[in-house]
Order: sequence, then structure tokens, then C-alpha cells
Amino acid sequence: MTSNIEAEITPEQIQQALQRQRLHGGRLDANLAALGFVSEGPHDFLQHRRPKLPRTIEESGLDVAFITDLVMKHLLFLREFKVQDVIERVKLSLPIVNQVIDAIRREKLIEIKGSEGLSSSTVRYAITEEGKNRAITLLEISRYVGPAPVTLEAYRHMVEVQSVRNIHVGVANVQQAFSHLVVNDDTLKRLGPAISSGRAIFVYGPPGNGKTTIAETISKILPDDIYIPYAILVGDDVITMYDPVTHIPVENVSFDDKIDTRWVMTRRPVVMTGGELTLRMLDLEFNPISKFYEAPLQMKANNGLFIIDDFGRQQIDPHHLLNRWIVPLERRNDFLSLQSGMKFEIPFDQLSVFATNIEPKKLVDEAFLRRIPYKIKIDHPTEHEYKEVFRRVCASNHVEFREDVFEFLVENFYHRLGVKFNACHPRDIVDNFLDNARYLESKPAMTRESVTTAWENYFVDI
Repeated sequence: MTSNIEAEITPEQIQQALQRQRLHGGRLDANLAALGFVSEGPHDFLQHRRPKLPRTIEESGLDVAFITDLVMKHLLFLREFKVQDVIERVKLSLPIVNQVIDAIRREKLIEIKGSEGLSSSTVRYAITEEGKNRAITLLEISRYVGPAPVTLEAYRHMVEVQSVRNIHVGVANVQQAFSHLVVNDDTLKRLGPAISSGRAIFVYGPPGNGKTTIAETISKILPDDIYIPYAILVGDDVITMYDPVTHIPVENVSFDDKIDTRWVMTRRPVVMTGGELTLRMLDLEFNPISKFYEAPLQMKANNGLFIIDDFGRQQIDPHHLLNRWIVPLERRNDFLSLQSGMKFEIPFDQLSVFATNIEPKKLVDEAFLRRIPYKIKIDHPTEHEYKEVFRRVCASNHVEFREDVFEFLVENFYHRLGVKFNACHPRDIVDNFLDNARYLESKPAMTRESVTTAWENYFVDI
């Protein structure tokens, strides 16, 4: 393909390919190829579709009254300002902001205070008393004072283009990401296609063997950076989307004047929740004081990874959670409700990982399991794998690994007492070495005495 392939694909062709993807599945580039728009094969440029800067109010998708009200609230806090100050806050283009500022000035809500040059960009304005009163009234309706939101339609389109279903993950990516862990080849061979599919994964097995660590490691494999909007407008209501805890901005990004800065370029998000998860956390959160909404967890996780750890350990009945998830997992969309009763559809586009130490058949029914195409059991490590884990833990803590002491530990405790190997045991046993050495002000060492003391401290019965 030529280097300017991205420019050759039109928005209309992308939309046709997305429509075909909804009907037939598959990756976006495969659907573009099926329609004859590109050659077959992966096209990573599709992950970097840039949101185009709107030059007119119509292109922004917002109503002029909404933009005006938002600007007025910003001006209340700015007091004196230049046009560029407003642009930096609302993230809209100069023509749009100029149009709004001119209208506000004609209503005598702001006034010119002076100029530092001949250019209009150097003109200083100040909000008038009438303007302050108008802005205070607007704040009583909604206290949202941030970047201008994008439309729900624009958000849906961007999520589809950046879908986790379109990512490309190869063998080398998986092996490199999991190189710091001891994971057998069979498990890696099953994890790779599951991650690349962008579909839900059920990771289960006995506790203490790395299910959570494996789920977290998947985040290192997800390729490409994506765009997240600061906020989304649904009807007349604002939903804040960008979360600096979840969405990690890409550093040193140089934006040109063609990029819509209402969107932030971030790493693919990783949202992790455990026993604290409730149904309420999956709904819009309305703040009665600020009078705007915050996006729920699954919405913040779109185009990324959503880890539900300790699944089945939540304070609510697992079946209630299952009923909440079952339709989004199958149809890849979800429905949210505003306080007004208005319901609207959002994309449900994330690699969902359910991690549990409860036997799946005891936790969920067949209908739910059918909607999770990949079920991967993380079992107890073999003795060889356990030994490698122990060796790596010792090395990372500058403790000499002794073969004879390891054999003593295995024969006199694991084999004699019938205890199964757990991947977390080496870390906890070596931690015990370190704690004792720190207390005795001595160098930590792997000896028969230290492993015996660690075992007695760690296990309830020996």
C-alpha cells in the first residue's frame, strides 16, 4: 500500500466498512478489503484516525446556545481574558469562539478593556456585571465548566474505529509481555488468540497462581493510542468521560491545527474492579450539586481492557451482575438512562477479563459462559515451574538460590504434607526471609532454618 493510504480512504468508506462489520463481524481493515477499498492485510493506520477540528458551529455538532452558555461560565472565572484564553479552555476553534464572543459582546455581557497591539488576538475583554449575573444563573442549571463536549454520535463512531476488535497481536508481542512471568507454553498459546480476538475471557483456577497478574499483563499487549473525549453531550446533559486515573495521556504529542482538541490522545484504558463492584457503578453517576454526569466504569474502559477481579465475590448476587452483562457481551452495546428517563445506547467495546477462583459452573450458567468464547484455567504450577518462580524471586531480591535448600523445602513440606505448589508461595516465603533479616540486621539467606521458619509463619498447620 502507498504511504498516503490513510488520505485515500474517505469517511464514507469507513462508515460503509463499519456497517458491514456490524453485520458480519471481523476486523475493520478486513471489511475495508472486502469492500475493495484497501488491499488485504493489517492496516495499523486505522487506529490513528484523527478527530477533525470543527471550523463552524454546525461542524462541532453543538447548539450555539450551549456553546454560548459554556463560554459564559468560563468567563465568570476568567474575569479578564483574551480570545486565546477561551480557546484553551473550551477546546474549540478560533472561528467558533470568535463568533460566540462577538455575540456575547453585542449583548453587553462582556466589554473591551484594551489591546496590546493591532491584532484582534491581543484584545483584552472583561465580563460585565450583567454577564456575571447571567453566568451565575447558568451555573445553577449546570456547574460543568470544562472543554466543550462531543456529540454522542461522534463518540460512537470513534469507538467503532478504535475498536479492540481491530487490534493486531502476534506471538512475539505475547511472549515479550509475559516474559517476566513463568507461564507454560500451552497457556500462552491459548491467551494469544483470546487477546487478539478482542472478546471476553474467563480466567479461572485456584487462588494464588497469577490470574490477576496475567489479566494485568494483558494491558501491556494492547497496541496503539486512542482518542478519548473530555465529555459527551446527550440531549442537554453533559457526561464527563476523561478520567486522569484511568486514561493516561500520551506524552509529547504535537497537535497541529487540524486536530479537534476536545479529544485527548491516551493509552488504551485499563479499568480494574473487584469485590467492591456494584450494579450502581455500571450506571451513570449524577451529581445533584454539579448537575452533570460521570461515565460508568464500562464506558471509561471502551477501546481498552476491563478486568473484573474476584468475580463472584461481590456483595451482590452474581446472577444480578450476570444479567447486567449478558446482553452487552453478546451485542457489544449497552444502554444507559438519564434522570429524565431518557435511555440511550453506547458502545460496549472492551476486552473483558473475568478472573475468579470459583469453579465456573458453580458461579455462572451455560447461557453466560456461551457469551465468553475463551475460558482459560490457570492451575497450580508444576514442580519445575515452581522452582523457576522461586529462582526468579530470589534473584530479584538479591538472595542466593540454593538447590539443596529448595529440595529440602519440597521434600519435607510440600511432598510430605501433601501441599500443592502455588505461584505466590515463593514471593511470600522470600519476603519472610527479608523480614527476619531486617529485624536481625543480617543478610537475608536461603537456608533450611529460614525456609522452615517461613513455612511455620506462613501456613496455619504444618
